[in-house]
Amino acid sequence: MSLATLVNHQIRLAARPVGLPTAANWSHTTEAVAEPAEGGVTLKTLALSLDPAMRGWMNEGKSYIPPVGIGEVMRAGGVGVVVASKNDKYAVGDHVSATFGVQEYITIAQEEMKRNGLFKIDLRVGTPTQWLNVLGMPGMTGYFGLMDVGLPKAGETVVVSGAAGAVGQTVGQIAKIKGCRVVGIAGGAAKCDWVVKELGFDACIDYKAGPGAVRAGLKDHCPKGVDIYFDNVGGEILDDVLAKITRGARIIICGAISQYNNTTAVQGPKNYLSLLVNRARMEGIVVFDYADRYHLAVAEMAVYLKDGRMKSKEDVVVGLNTFPDTLLKLFNGENFGKLVLEVAKG
Repeated sequence: MSLATLVNHQIRLAARPVGLPTAANWSHTTEAVAEPAEGGVTLKTLALSLDPAMRGWMNEGKSYIPPVGIGEVMRAGGVGVVVASKNDKYAVGDHVSATFGVQEYITIAQEEMKRNGLFKIDLRVGTPTQWLNVLGMPGMTGYFGLMDVGLPKAGETVVVSGAAGAVGQTVGQIAKIKGCRVVGIAGGAAKCDWVVKELGFDACIDYKAGPGAVRAGLKDHCPKGVDIYFDNVGGEILDDVLAKITRGARIIICGAISQYNNTTAVQGPKNYLSLLVNRARMEGIVVFDYADRYHLAVAEMAVYLKDGRMKSKEDVVVGLNTFPDTLLKLFNGENFGKLVLEVAKG
């Protein structure tokens, strides 16, 4: 393959959104594909991970990671294949995971590889989309959030919101493997049925079933209270769960997708005094803090995938140019499983 003949199509952040992102927030650009410098590699994007966190990366302000700059290629993790290499550790044809950005190709200098998160993936262990789900960032988030922050013990009741999503499906399945009772919260009967029948959750509450559905569901399915809550949505659902926590409960704050597109102030927990009454703990999880241990979680969950104790469901949409509309599926609750954008076959 001659890099000189290739054109790299990209999607860049053109303006910071207010509320939901629109077409006006993106620009579509092209540029030549760069040859790697000594020690570097050039990668072809096969698939990108679309995650709720991307909405936060579009905002100006201090966070756990710098915001995407205006005019920069939109940040996105992905999997791909090496198409040119001047680095002995990477051969043409190797499959890799990296922060590709929303584009067809990326050239990474040797000194940028660690910061970029570049590493080889083994397709004998999992498919490319599984490397973006259970074996990728969502899986790592679920694993370390539950195991290191939640500290589950057999027999405890674990509740996870966004249960049919990328992180939620991993959390619930690991909790079941560890001997916990698991109750999911998801939107729609189809997702709830899948969470129970396919993933093995003990119950799932449909938050779209009407006003008070979550409160009523927690009363029915968590009669002894909630020992661990893995929160992916925030807002009213967080308050409903806080009203049911047990003494010494652990609440893992992973995300707040219900709040990301607010044009007014973020709604914080109204029931936070339940933490005091129950001597409970609420703690945030940022997956990058555990990067040096990813390989341990991958090794463990690869066994679960192989022996059938864990499943990995992805919602795949094809085409780089569909990115602006596909991203919105996350915030409309339309995705069923981990949302993946397929950029190319390979």
